[in-house]
Formats: sequence, C-alpha cells, structure tokens
Amino acid sequence: HLFSDPAEIQALRGNLLAWYDKSKRDLPWRTLAATEPDADRRAYAVWVSEIMLQQTQVATVIDYYNRWMQKWPTLQALAQASLEEVNELWAGLGYYSRGKRLQEAAKKVVSELAGQMPRTAEDLQKLLPGVGRYTAGAIASISYGQATGVVDGNVVRVLCRLRCIGADSSSPAVTDRLWDMANAVVDRSRPGDFNQAMMELGATVCVPKAPLCGECPVKKQCRARQRKLLGKPTPVPDVENCGKCVGDCPLCPPAAEPWDSSLGVTNFPRKAAKKQPRAARTATCVLERRGCHGAPEYLIVQRPSSGLLAGLWEFPSLPVAQGLQEEKQREVLADHLQAWMGQPVAAGGLQFIGEVVHIFSHIHQTYVVYSLPLDGDVTWDSASSPSRWVTQEEFQASAVSTAMKKVL
Repeated sequence: HLFSDPAEIQALRGNLLAWYDKSKRDLPWRTLAATEPDADRRAYAVWVSEIMLQQTQVATVIDYYNRWMQKWPTLQALAQASLEEVNELWAGLGYYSRGKRLQEAAKKVVSELAGQMPRTAEDLQKLLPGVGRYTAGAIASISYGQATGVVDGNVVRVLCRLRCIGADSSSPAVTDRLWDMANAVVDRSRPGDFNQAMMELGATVCVPKAPLCGECPVKKQCRARQRKLLGKPTPVPDVENCGKCVGDCPLCPPAAEPWDSSLGVTNFPRKAAKKQPRAARTATCVLERRGCHGAPEYLIVQRPSSGLLAGLWEFPSLPVAQGLQEEKQREVLADHLQAWMGQPVAAGGLQFIGEVVHIFSHIHQTYVVYSLPLDGDVTWDSASSPSRWVTQEEFQASAVSTAMKKVL
C-alpha cells in the first residue's frame, strides 16, 4: 500500500499538477490566493473558504464566500464584527459554530498574535480555535508554501483507490497512514497546488460513484484500477519490502468484505456503517400581530450562546417527548409561553398548522408548528432570552436557521 518508489511518486506529482494547471475550476478563493501578494491576506482568504467548505458543497459556498469577503475583506475587519453580524451572513450555510469559531480566531490573531497569522500547520492548529489538522495544512501549504500534505474526504478517496486501502477509512490506524502518505507524496516545490489538485481530482474525477477513470491523470499509478482491469490483486511484494502489509494487514479489505468485482474501483474506500440520526420533536409557536403599517410581525427569541444553533433566532420553541398527544402538546406549549409572557395563554387558542421536518447531521428534527394571533404587544421575559418583533422581510434578514424559514 505504501508509496516507496521515487519514480512513481515523481510521476504522480507531475501528472497531477499538469492536469490541475489545465483543468482546475475557477473558484473565487483560488483567484484571491493566486493574486494576493500579501501572505497573511492570502491565508485569510484560504482560511475562510476552507471553514465554509467543511460539510458544504462548493456551489453553495461561492455566494456566501463572495458576500463574506466583500463585507470583511481582511482578518482585522472580521475581528471588529459582532457575532450577530456573522450569524446573519452565515444563516442558511449550516453548522453555525464554524462561523463563530472563525470570528473568535480572528479576534485572537488581532489581540494576542499582533495581527500576524501563524505560518506553519503545527502553529495554526495549536493557536487558532476551530482550525484542525486539515485546515491548518491547507492554509500552510497554499498560503505559506509549507510542504505538508492534507487529508479531507476527497483525498481519502483518491489515496484509498490509488493504493487499494480497503480497511475502514475512518479508523485511527488508517487515518494515520493516509496522513503519512499525503506528506510523502506532496510536491515540495508546489505544495499548495498539489494539495488542491488532489482535492480537485476527488471532487471532479475520482468521485464516489461512477468515477471517470478514463480521464484520470494518475490512472497508471492507481492500483484499484489495475485490479479492476486484471481481475485480481496486484502481486504481493517481498516481505522485506512490505513491513506489516502481509497476513493481517491493517489496510487491506477485511476477509468478511472481500473485493467485489462488480464494484471495481468503488470498492474503495470502505467506511463504517453511518450512525443513524436520533429523532427529536419540538413544539414551535409563531406569535403574530399586526404592525403599525398593517403588515404582520412575528416574535422571535434568541437561542442560548452554546449548543445547537447557538445564538441564532427562532420562534418560541419547546422540546417535547416522542409520542406526546397533540392535546398534551398544546398544554405544555401554552404553559411554556405563559411562563415567559407573564399572561394567560389558552391551549385552545393555539392553532395547529402542520409539521416541518429538518435533518441535521445527527438529529432528525420534527417541528410541530402552531400559530397564535395576538391583538397587541406582549412582554417577553428577557431573563429567559432576548426577543424582538420582526416583519417577514426582517425575519429573512435575521440570523435564523433554514429550519425556522421552513416553519414560517
């Protein structure tokens, strides 16, 4: 499984970089990184893109990235922003703690590091909150030219197919070996371009299903493709050259899940069974009144500053048990609203509207939506959480989750 032949490594680097120079996508963060002469500003541009791209597709990120860089073109500008502003711009992008940690890290660079970004992957990971091993490697290689590899989901797929790694790709043993491989093959003279080329290959050619093997620039180095073409494994090397890769190899497919010839290269990578998201139910009430100009206004409250959707705004909501009867749901929601509003709320006045399902990464969330029209203002207990009345337009511009937009 190892990259041990210098000629093979050199061919991999040359073929991949030549393909990348010709075929890379035109993305705004690449343009900024390529044209920005200041290394720290370059690092900031790369950093923002990498945080946004975590768990989010490129097509979704582009508009958010352009708006972000227009609003906060430098790390210093971001450090002066409020978390509310960050959440408003981030709304709809998901995984909201990413934006919060990005801003916290910007403040730390300004206040504790004299405005200077750390310049190695090791220091970036150690000093900046929310910057993990992958993000640190991407910033250091692309912005500062450090010859360090990166491993994200795309690189995992490329390396596992190149070397026929069939063990669980999320296991610590395999993860460590993949990082060793990435650091071994990264091009020393163009580390940033090489790392982007590996990710680009995984995103556009070496895709999870129906990979475009005929168009792959490194198909001659791909052992999964060789195995598909030959219909059998590549020869096992001598034990002197193989280390642990004989017998109980920690990187080979398990005996219980051998090579499936019908899958070809998509035998790799192997992943552990995904944990099913837990089910949760929340009763949500849309309190509505007529504003001074006759347009409807809605009461929104702010979530706690930690936990899921931290600091975002939502309609008054309350977790409820699975299987709770609707009549009882109305009662507990009415009690909840009454406690915060300080005035009686009749359960019968809550109008059931319907249910909204929203899938978070680890939660299958169902919102049971009720409406409560009000004749006048209400006083919300500010000790519980901040609140405000908003028009529909103001609601859409606020830091609210995609789930709450579905509710409205």
